[in-house]
Amino acid sequence: MIYFVIYLFLEVLVSVNISSYIGGLLTFFEIVLTAFIGISILVNFRTTLLNNITAVSYHAIDLREFQRLNLFTIIGAILLIIPGFMTDILGSLMQFSVFTSMLVNRYNIKSGNYKPSNNQEDIQNIQKNIQKDSDVIDVEIISDNSTTK
Repeated sequence: MIYFVIYLFLEVLVSVNISSYIGGLLTFFEIVLTAFIGISILVNFRTTLLNNITAVSYHAIDLREFQRLNLFTIIGAILLIIPGFMTDILGSLMQFSVFTSMLVNRYNIKSGNYKPSNNQEDIQNIQKNIQKDSDVIDVEIISDNSTTK
């Protein structure tokens, strides 16, 4: 409860200072623009999810980081929809993977199954596997021998 009161106090201070500097009309346009950006991020979330699933499948990130990156994208989009300058700043920072990766890596203990490697040989093996997977063509063989009873 005390954190919410502190946040509310800081939000009011930041919003009043910025809106008095840029004016009421630009403040209104900023609120509408960031709400549309937040809604468009939520609508296009499936592409972000697909990119993160691809990163997990090629072991670029582990499952905990996958969950947190997607969570930060959703929370950031919701913060962009909520009016206020501080929420807009936090929401836009959460959309950049550099900042979310820093937060995830700072407070996340990696699981024991995934061991990141900077070895050039491992990186080349992963790239070869990606190339092999893109050359695969799935087919279904239908037999010409049809017997009718």
